[in-house]
Amino acid sequence: MELKNINQIESAAQSGRPELFRLGIGLMFIILIMMYTGYEFTEIHNGLMLIAAAMIGGYMALNIGANDVANNVGPAVGSRAVTMTGAILIAAIFEAAGALVAGGDVVSTIKKGIIDPALINDTDVFIWIMMAALLAGAIWLNIATALGAPVSTTHSIVGGVLGAGIAAGGLGIANWPKMGAIAASWVISPILGGIIAAAFLYLIKRSITYRSDMIAASKRMVPIFIGAMAWAFSTYLVIKGLKKIWKTDFFTALGVGLIVAIAIFIIVKPLIASKANRLANEKSSVNKLFTIPLIFAAALLSFAHGANDVANAVGPLAAINDAILHGGIAKKAAIPLWVMTVGAIGIAIGLALYGPKLIRTVGSEITELDQMRAFSIAMAASITVIIATQLGLPVSSTHIAVGAVFGVGFLREFIKASYARMIEEIKEHHAGKDHEVIEAFLNEFRRASVYDKGLMLAELKKHKTEAELTKKERKGLKKIYHKELVKRSALMKIAAAWVITVPASGLMAAMLYYTIRGMML
Repeated sequence: MELKNINQIESAAQSGRPELFRLGIGLMFIILIMMYTGYEFTEIHNGLMLIAAAMIGGYMALNIGANDVANNVGPAVGSRAVTMTGAILIAAIFEAAGALVAGGDVVSTIKKGIIDPALINDTDVFIWIMMAALLAGAIWLNIATALGAPVSTTHSIVGGVLGAGIAAGGLGIANWPKMGAIAASWVISPILGGIIAAAFLYLIKRSITYRSDMIAASKRMVPIFIGAMAWAFSTYLVIKGLKKIWKTDFFTALGVGLIVAIAIFIIVKPLIASKANRLANEKSSVNKLFTIPLIFAAALLSFAHGANDVANAVGPLAAINDAILHGGIAKKAAIPLWVMTVGAIGIAIGLALYGPKLIRTVGSEITELDQMRAFSIAMAASITVIIATQLGLPVSSTHIAVGAVFGVGFLREFIKASYARMIEEIKEHHAGKDHEVIEAFLNEFRRASVYDKGLMLAELKKHKTEAELTKKERKGLKKIYHKELVKRSALMKIAAAWVITVPASGLMAAMLYYTIRGMML
């Protein structure tokens, strides 16, 4: 064999080692679950089913960590507010803390009430449905992660329960009005997230970066924005993150959030002023002022996600555990500490092993992010959940975050294209004049505030009303900016993954249910 061929084999083997290492760690985690549950539950009736369910629950937790957590930390990483390693550490710690501290003691056995448990009279059938749903949801998340598509964990489980439930009890077992509401969230979540994120980014631009003295504007406005973030996140944590250990009404949560926001505003105002005084009057300097708030946002979003969404991993497992140990089918099941620990540790390991791929997708592969844009996305994530919870709308945190990223990108496209048209109008108006005259006007225009820019353009149009590009030129210019700022291929891939999540996991769950049923009968 030639030396070149040997070198190629060695190179190929080395490139595969990281993947084998990740696979080995994941398998070791699932084997440890098998050993623990085998020691605890081998002797009980249906103990082997519980052991298998625990292993599938661990596999589901790994996939939630790999796919779903990227929404919380992706924008912070993409904006370079925190490194990939730092983001993984923050998310792993706060996801696990949220699950273990505020994950709750009980969970609904039928997620979102999508099937009627009264029509399932056999405990064994219920266990098979839950196992098929859990495994189908995990497999779909694994496929989506491999494709680089952030999808909703909740929708994966919902599809799994629906598919397995229909396979067991027919179409009549499904709660179709509830499924209609969940389908509506495919549209509601990203649109709400996108609008709110774009609105916040535009507000930041108008109040800070479009001002001639950005430092003075920053000292005035950044503490207000941070206070608003503290208000939104405190309310969000009380409503969602802590709801299982402290259940309160919306207005109490809003009041608690306001008190926290006022305290944060008082603390950060002098700190922001001190730091801003040492910065240059440019956009990159303003971005630096949002770095620390973004790190806190990533941590708080991870805590709330761990507390609220860990049930997607352990909910069906807790239901199976309750059905096997106590018999019968209850609407609520207790979550033993070992079950919650499987979910918490599994999410942290899955994030560390496979999370970077989706973090890069959310943080940098859809549109370019800086700290101000990432801040707007974090605000959208919390405010959208608050609004949706109060209105009773079913929304997905994944869809909100990704929709917010697209919202920021589309706003950038609009602003860039509009600005380019303004520049072309100026150049057309000055046609035939010296290059120095044009550049002098353009420099003055770039330094002007938004209000002054409007006055300058209005003055030009008084002298020349036809200072516009042709329709064909505008269309070409708009197309260029669209390609540059938002990746349409990412939009189509993610949208397609969202649409087929429930059907794909449902179909897999139905097939898995028949397989499990055939093996057990």
